[in-house]
Amino acid sequence: MNLKNNYYILITLLYILPTNSAFSQQEEHPVWKATKSQPATLGIDQGSKSFALAQLKIKVLNHSQTLSAFQQVHGDAAFDYTPVEMLAKRDRNNFFHIGDINVSLKRQGETHWSYYSSAKDRKRVIELPPSKTILAAADITPTLGDIPLKVKRSWENVGGDLILKFQLTNPTGQAIEIGSLGIPLPFNNNMDWKNLNQAHAQNVFFDPYIGKDAGYLQVNHLHGNGPSLLVLPYGNAGFEAYSPLLDDPTPRSITFEGFHEWMIHSKALAETAWKGVEQWNTPTSTLLKPNESKTFALKFVLAPSIKEIENTLLKNNRPVAIGAPGYVVPLDNPVKLFIKHNRAIKNIAVYPEGALSIRKLKDTPQQWHHYEVKGQQWGRARLTITYQDGTEQTIQYKVIKSEKDVVNDLGNFLTTTQWYENDKDLFGRSPSVITYDYEEKKLVTQEQRAWYAGLSDEAGAASWLAAIMKQVLQPNPAEISKLKRFVNETMYGHIQHREGSQKYGVVKSLFYYEPDTMPAGTYRTDINWKTWSAWPKKEADNIGRSYNYPHVAAAHWVMYRLARNYRNLVQEESWDTYLDRAFQTSMAMIEKAPYYAQFGQMEGSIFLLVLQDLRREGFTDQANQLEDVMRKRAEHWKSLAYPFGSEMPWDSTGQEEVYLWSRYFGFDDKTRVTLNAILAYMPTVPHWGYNGSARRYWDFVYGGKLSRIERQLHHYGSALNAIPVLTEYRDHPDDFYLLRVGHAGMMGALANVTADGFGPAAFHSYPSTLANDGISGDYGTGFYGYAVNSGTYIIEHPEFGWLAFSGNLKEDKDHIEVAIKTASKSRIFLAKENLWLTTDAGEIETLTYNKKDKSVILKLNQSALVPHVLLNINPASGYEIEGPQKKDKFNQYELSPSTSTLILRKTK
Repeated sequence: MNLKNNYYILITLLYILPTNSAFSQQEEHPVWKATKSQPATLGIDQGSKSFALAQLKIKVLNHSQTLSAFQQVHGDAAFDYTPVEMLAKRDRNNFFHIGDINVSLKRQGETHWSYYSSAKDRKRVIELPPSKTILAAADITPTLGDIPLKVKRSWENVGGDLILKFQLTNPTGQAIEIGSLGIPLPFNNNMDWKNLNQAHAQNVFFDPYIGKDAGYLQVNHLHGNGPSLLVLPYGNAGFEAYSPLLDDPTPRSITFEGFHEWMIHSKALAETAWKGVEQWNTPTSTLLKPNESKTFALKFVLAPSIKEIENTLLKNNRPVAIGAPGYVVPLDNPVKLFIKHNRAIKNIAVYPEGALSIRKLKDTPQQWHHYEVKGQQWGRARLTITYQDGTEQTIQYKVIKSEKDVVNDLGNFLTTTQWYENDKDLFGRSPSVITYDYEEKKLVTQEQRAWYAGLSDEAGAASWLAAIMKQVLQPNPAEISKLKRFVNETMYGHIQHREGSQKYGVVKSLFYYEPDTMPAGTYRTDINWKTWSAWPKKEADNIGRSYNYPHVAAAHWVMYRLARNYRNLVQEESWDTYLDRAFQTSMAMIEKAPYYAQFGQMEGSIFLLVLQDLRREGFTDQANQLEDVMRKRAEHWKSLAYPFGSEMPWDSTGQEEVYLWSRYFGFDDKTRVTLNAILAYMPTVPHWGYNGSARRYWDFVYGGKLSRIERQLHHYGSALNAIPVLTEYRDHPDDFYLLRVGHAGMMGALANVTADGFGPAAFHSYPSTLANDGISGDYGTGFYGYAVNSGTYIIEHPEFGWLAFSGNLKEDKDHIEVAIKTASKSRIFLAKENLWLTTDAGEIETLTYNKKDKSVILKLNQSALVPHVLLNINPASGYEIEGPQKKDKFNQYELSPSTSTLILRKTK
C-alpha cells in the first residue's frame, strides 16, 4: 500500500462513516482549501455564449472557449453533463474542462518528449470569427505555453450534431512528431455532497470502447433511463487509449472516480509513463511536416436509450461488432462475431499471431458479416479489422481455459497454494484458505488492513468462500476433506460464534493488532501499524457488520447441499444441521447487525436460496420467519427511490439482493429501478475487460494490493450483478441485450483467473498497469456469483439465428444440439420454449431440441458421488419428463442413477 497517497486518509475514513445521507466528506478537502488562494484563470466572470443544436445545447466561455454547460435540448432542463456545480471551484489552472487538449511533441533530432496542456497555465484564447457551421472558434496557442505548433479549436454544428475540432499546424522549418494527443472529457461523475436521489438525478457514468476508429465513449445517467450520450471519432480521432487525468487536482475518493481523456495518439506515454506495459492498441504517433496541418475531431450524439447505442452507431456510419456470447473465449468453445459497417472488410489481423483463429461463415440476411472466433492460445488477444476506406477497428479478447478447467484450477490453487495450516497460529486461523500475494508468492498472514489476514470481510473471507462455492460446481473429495475441517474448526466457532449471547454472530476479523496483549515478536516490524485499519481486538471482534454474514451463510448452505445430495462427501453433521445453521446465520444478520442489514448485501441472494431450500425440505416455521424479516427489508427498499445504499455512499453490489427480494415480493417498480441502474454501470462493448464489467473503483483500496482509486475490470460486482440481469432475461427472453450483459458479467468471474488458478481482486484499467492486481483480495465474492448463476443459454435470434452462450451448438435440419460448457453443466435455458432446467446434483452433457415437435432430449453424465440426479423444470414452460418419473410439489424429479437419457415433451 502506498501510504503517501494523498487520498488514502480520506478514503479510509469514509469506509467507517454511515454514508447513506449526503456525500459531504470532501467539503473541506485540502485541495479545495489550497485552490482558494490561487487566481481564477478560466474567465467565468467574462461571460459565455449559448448555442442550441438539434439534441444538445452548450455554453462556451468567452475567455477559454471551453464548455461551461452541456445539456440536452429535451428532458430535464437542470441536468448538465459537465460537473457544473463545481465550475466555480475548478476555475483555476490544471483543472480540465471539455474543450481542453494535451499534447506531447518531439522536434526532429530531439530525444525527449515535451508535454503541453491547455489547462496548465491558462491564457485568454484568441477568438476567431464564426461561420455558417462554426459556432465558436479560437486560436488556443496562447494557453499552450511555448508550444511550437499553432493550435485552433472550433465548436461546430454539422447536420445538427456537435463537433469538437482541433487543427494543429507546424509553422516551423522542422518536422514535429506528435507522440501523444489527448482530449479530456470530464463529464459529471462527481458525487461529492450528494445523497442517492441527487446523484441519480444529476450524475453520469462513462465507459469506453477503446476500439480505434470504431471506438466510442458512452455516457449514461446513473438511473439508466433516458438518452445515452455518445462521443464518436469524427476525423483522425481513433480511440487508441483511455487515460486517467491524474494531473487534475479534483480530489478522487469513493464519491469521485476521476476524469479521463480520449487518447488519439499514445506513443510518447508508452515510451515514458506506461513503459513496459502491453497496451490495448499499438501506440502510435503522427508526423507534422513543415507548414503541414492536421485536423482531429470528435462528434457528440444522443442515443435514445442505452439499449439503442448500437443502432445509433450504425445510423452514424460507425462499425458495430457484436460478440455472441462475448469476448471471453474458452479454449474448448468458439464464439461468434457479427460485424456491420457501410464499408467492406479489407483485412482481419490477429495479435499475438496465432492467438485466435478466424473462420468466415455465411453472412446474415440483414448484412451482418458472420465469423467464428476460436481461442488457440491462453491470454489477451486482439483482432484488428481494416475496412476498405482505411478505417481500423480493434476488438479485445481474453482466451481462457474451458470453464470447467478454470474452476478446477481455481479449486486446486485455493486448497493447496492458499491453504494455511499452522497449529501455533495465535489468532485461531488454522486450518483455512487464506489471502494470497501472487506477486510475492506467499500467504498473507499479517497486513495493516486487518481483514486481509483475518478471514472475514470480503478481502479476508473471499478466498475460503471461493473454495467452498467451487464445490457447488465440481465437488472434489480431496478439497472437501480440507474444507470440512475449515468449516468445523475455524469458521464455525472462530469466525462465527457458536455459544452464548453472540451465537451465530460473525466477527470482522480474526487477525488484529494489539501488541500489548500478544507475545513479543508476534507482529512484523516492517509494517506501519499506525492506521485505523490495523484493528485492535475489540474492533476485530465486532459482529455488527452485516456484510460478513452472507459469506458464512453460503458456506453452511454449500455444506447442506453436499451432505444432502452427494454420497459420502459430508457426514460430520446431518444435512439439516447445516441448513439450520444457514438459516440461523441469516436471521442473526438481522438481529446482530441491524444497521447495515437495512441495505442490500453482496451475495444477498444466498438468503433467498436458503429460504427456497427451507420450504423444499418442509421447514415451514423457519421459512416463514426468514420470509417475514426479508419482507420488512424489502418494504423499506420499496419506500426509497433508489434503494442502493450501503456502508459506501454509492455502491454497485447491493442491487443483487434488492432486485431478487423485490421480484420475490412482487415489488415490480423496484425491480425495474434496480435493473436500469445496473445497466447504467454495466456496459456491453467489444472489449473483454469492460464488457459486462460492473462499475467499482475504490476496492483496490479495501481489497487490493496496488491501492488506488481506479476503474476495476471484473471486480466481484460483475458476476454478482449478472444474477439480476440474467434473472430478468429469463423473464424476458426476447431481450438479447440483457443476455449479452448478464452472460458477460457471469464470465467476468473467470476472465482474470491465471493459467495456474489464482483468482485476483480485479484487473487494473489504468494504462500504466493493465494487469491483474497482485493479491487475491475479494475475488471469491464474485466467484459466488458464477457458482450460483452460471448457465447455458440457447436462443434463436431474429438476425443471428441459433446461438448458444456457454454451449457448443450444432444445427442439423430440424434439430438443435448443444454441448453444455459451463463448469457445473447444471443450468440450461432454452429461450424459445421458456424452459429453465437445473440440477441440484448431476450433470447434463447435451441438450437436443426438435424444432418440429418441440421435444427435448437430455443426455446425463453419471457420477459415483451422485446417488440421484435431481432435475428441476420450471412449470411455466409446460414441459414434463416422458415416462413414469415422479416429481415433488416443487417440480423436482429424482432420477435413478441408471438414467442416462431423458425425453421432455411439452404438455401445455
